[in-house]
Amino acid sequence: MEMKMKTVAAVIAMCIAGGALAADVDKLGTELSPVGAEKGGNKDGTIPPLGAASTPKAGWVYGKNREDYWEYGKEKPLFAIDASNVDKYADKMSPAQVALIKQTKGYRMEVYPSHRNCGYPDFGQANTKTNATHAKIGADGWSLESVVLPGVPFPMPKKGIEVIWNFLSSYNGVGSEMPSGWTYVSPRPGSTEPILAGWESTVYTPSGKKGASTLEDIKGFQFGLYYSYTSPAAFAGQGLVASAYYKKDNETFYYFTGQRRVRRLPAYNYDAPVIGFENQYPVDATNLYSGTPDRFDWKLLGKKEMYIPYNNFKFSDGNIKLKDAFQEHTINPALGRYELHRVWVVEGTLKAGFRHSAPKKVMYFDEDTWIAVSGDDYDAQGKIWKYKENQNMPSWELGSCVATVLDMYDLNNGRYVADNVAFGTGKDPHWLAEPGSDPRMKESFYTAESLRAISER
Repeated sequence: MEMKMKTVAAVIAMCIAGGALAADVDKLGTELSPVGAEKGGNKDGTIPPLGAASTPKAGWVYGKNREDYWEYGKEKPLFAIDASNVDKYADKMSPAQVALIKQTKGYRMEVYPSHRNCGYPDFGQANTKTNATHAKIGADGWSLESVVLPGVPFPMPKKGIEVIWNFLSSYNGVGSEMPSGWTYVSPRPGSTEPILAGWESTVYTPSGKKGASTLEDIKGFQFGLYYSYTSPAAFAGQGLVASAYYKKDNETFYYFTGQRRVRRLPAYNYDAPVIGFENQYPVDATNLYSGTPDRFDWKLLGKKEMYIPYNNFKFSDGNIKLKDAFQEHTINPALGRYELHRVWVVEGTLKAGFRHSAPKKVMYFDEDTWIAVSGDDYDAQGKIWKYKENQNMPSWELGSCVATVLDMYDLNNGRYVADNVAFGTGKDPHWLAEPGSDPRMKESFYTAESLRAISER
């Protein structure tokens, strides 16, 4: 009898727990957005309620200047934050943002009205609702399991690692291409010569196809990346392919022109320096944070209101001249656009037994998109070292927002990195909602054999 009562009690407890979970899931699309953001604005009215997904003005097609067709493209800044007033706004900034402004002469953040205009495709919304009751973190404490994509794995996160996966599995369509782009590293102290590398690139993301895919369906393949350098002369002809996975380290192959050979780079992960950029650009800083999140303990610190890069079309404008974009210590502040939004805050602390040049990092994730919009890196002494940010904007090809340009500032040596910029190219990034017949939208394109065939022709 006693055993029977315990069994009944357990069943009742399970039902109560299930009912509570169901009630939480029912918030998606009602008081929460379909991907977990608070629908309402803030009390001050400085953050508006969730709006409709951005659509372009009539006449836009790929190749035309995007900002010209954005309904808020002619807006002016509300105010600017600089060294003279930064303390007034510091409660809505990260420590590294404040430090960058205080120590960088002439730098400012131009703050615009906030617009919550980032959508998400219907099939991704449906998958998100499924994930809310099914997705989980593996027994190892970091891997992603039982998820369907595209969709947000954990729309109502309880752990830091869940937020990390919400970002790492962000919807970006099935792929993207940059017909021409730049990576820029500002001059080292005492020099006037920057590093400016030109390239073309493609990204393939199999989980982005319409419908629902499990990790088994895509064989654990997260994305493929292809780069082919076009300049300067020391870089021209070099290229790489990288394959990223959900449960194991990336695989990267590099074509060296001098050797006319493709070589595997077995340790091209985590904080390994990107080749050619004087140790200023760690591999896992790509897109602000990338790679396997297994070496850090991730703590969810909650949410806050923060000035973050948002709706920035200028950073992907190929008609802006290089000389007007890159200044001595920062990208031209007049090109920046910051808005006040709510963000999730996650702190990463290096696990015992591992090493990393930045053993502590704090990252800030936009609640509407789960994009990592800002990040603060700390050195081994616990001091702020780097400030990183992802620009983002609506991709009308996808009906959602995407991360575009990474900029990263070293607060110790005064140098900065900008990656994925289109300045001076006259060309536009492009996102693909469907793979079509493009051979680059296949996993087989991101192999050593494919790189060898492309590079040696």
